[in-house]
Amino acid sequence: MLLLAQISDLHLDGSERASTRAADTVAYLKHLPQPVDALLITGDIADTAAPAEYDEARSLLADFPAPVLWAPGNHDARPEYRKALLGLPPSQSPINSLHVVKGVAVLMCDSTVPGSDDGLLDDETTAWIDETLDGLSDIPAMLAFHHPPAAMHHPLPDAYRLQREDELARLLAAHSNVKALITGHAHTAAAATFAGLPVLVGPAVTWTLRLPWEGQKTADRDAPPGYAYHVLSDDGTLTSHFRVLA
Repeated sequence: MLLLAQISDLHLDGSERASTRAADTVAYLKHLPQPVDALLITGDIADTAAPAEYDEARSLLADFPAPVLWAPGNHDARPEYRKALLGLPPSQSPINSLHVVKGVAVLMCDSTVPGSDDGLLDDETTAWIDETLDGLSDIPAMLAFHHPPAAMHHPLPDAYRLQREDELARLLAAHSNVKALITGHAHTAAAATFAGLPVLVGPAVTWTLRLPWEGQKTADRDAPPGYAYHVLSDDGTLTSHFRVLA
């Protein structure tokens, strides 16, 4: 069994509010009676992409008792992210990484577009996903990135959803070992489908999206931080649980 925890949309901005919500969530996940096998962070780690915001994130997760798998969001900036979180030279190249955790391939993919809030798995990233999955056809795989490729039925996240979805659908059709897509961005816990696969949208740490039928004010800043667990059983069954921090 593979047990993944997911947090998303921390939006660290130097404020006490953002820092406290992120620290409390991470502290809870660090001290679970049964440790998770990995922690996925699906973007918008920083709010303005200031180096200090990434320094805070790195410090916050430095002693997490499981691998921390990062992916950028539209509020992140590739050069600052690379330098502070990965110790790499600044660059505008996509930030993609492969992690094999307990026999499961987790591809952390970059769906950001520098200078834009739109989502896109660009040609370089799509080629990387295709090549990586070609070499891992004998084990289950999951793709994690920021922008959902499915409608959330709210004008804010749907205005900046993943583009060129047909290309992703064709890629997924060629790789039957992919079990799910795990995303963030929408600030609401959600489940959808895309290309016959589950799309599991993690809730946000910073604030929760009010859907149109819940009221006109978009951001529920009083809602507690959210997080998710994704459990892949040995028989290939995938189950997700969505939680809020008490």
